[in-house]
Amino acid sequence: MPVSPTKQPDPGFAVYVHWPFCLSKCPYCDFNSHVRESVDQAQWRAALLAEIDVTANEIGDRRVRSIFFGGGTPSLMPPATVAAIINRIAARWTLEADAEISLEANPTSVEAEKLSGFAAAGVNRVSLGVQSMNDADLKFLGRGHSADEARTAVHVARKIFPRMSFDLIYARPNQTPAEWETELRAAIAMAADHLSLYQLTIEPGTGFEGAVKRGQFTPMQADLAADLYELTQEICGAHGLPSYEISNHARPGAESRHNLVYWRYGEYAGIGPGAHGRLHRDGKVYATANFRKPERWLEAGRETFETLGAHEQSVEMLMMGLRLRDGVSLARYQSLAQAPLPAARIVELCEDGLLLREGGVIKTTGRGRLLLDGVLARLLA
Repeated sequence: MPVSPTKQPDPGFAVYVHWPFCLSKCPYCDFNSHVRESVDQAQWRAALLAEIDVTANEIGDRRVRSIFFGGGTPSLMPPATVAAIINRIAARWTLEADAEISLEANPTSVEAEKLSGFAAAGVNRVSLGVQSMNDADLKFLGRGHSADEARTAVHVARKIFPRMSFDLIYARPNQTPAEWETELRAAIAMAADHLSLYQLTIEPGTGFEGAVKRGQFTPMQADLAADLYELTQEICGAHGLPSYEISNHARPGAESRHNLVYWRYGEYAGIGPGAHGRLHRDGKVYATANFRKPERWLEAGRETFETLGAHEQSVEMLMMGLRLRDGVSLARYQSLAQAPLPAARIVELCEDGLLLREGGVIKTTGRGRLLLDGVLARLLA
């Protein structure tokens, strides 16, 4: 939804719940995910509920705008555990009547069969990790489902949930613009109202990093990947799914409310191994981070609880907000930083076609979002 140049919406409060387990580790993934032969479901349910209680005791009551079950593979959780977590959040905080409750799921046939159970537990939005629409690239990406299973899961999800999304990874090695256009148009035909479209990046410590070093494949060149990005914007925009964030496309009103809390620099609690939070208490903002290893988290829970200063808050707000098409309030930046952004740098970036200024709001252009790291470096130099 477009935002007034003079007033931006209240970011709200969200709860992120991390389920760290997967059946296998995808070679592109640098998320906090782990493969275990068995998981004590009762122990994990109790531990997640306990951390909700600890966090609620720390910050008091909040109005919860969204809950997001991420991972890992949270669709490996029993629906009863999901229901227990939602109920505990609603008991300790105030769950808004129209709160968005999302769960990430893999589109395997086994997990698709559980979607009705998740809906009964209270989930009202599902995000499917489709990643590709063809079997050869699914195998390359290390996915455990077929293209047919993905199409079936999307069809099932659209019937069960009022809102749904799915992910695709593009800019894969040797992928041509024509191939991506065909795949993207097929995805749009399947999609309901939201798509997350990520360029393949080679992250440190992943299986793909080792494969590239061994010469097993060559990542797509940056200029070719940029061409695919532009093609993506053009096709999605023409089909009523414009980008509201660098990698996320939605019909108006169908944006991910949970992720908007992050990008608008709101308050959020991070529950589970490796989860991060930004908690507000007594006029201060605290950055929280939990131990990443599942067994360590079960023992000790939170690793850090640190106060963020004015500079850190303003930089984070700027980094998150400029990812959005709606941009950043200059007045809010100044209130956090206790100093304005340099006007001359804003003018220069506007003249270079990387920023737009509309009243009291600055926004990245399409090209500016593609070059966001450079835009931030110049603004904050």
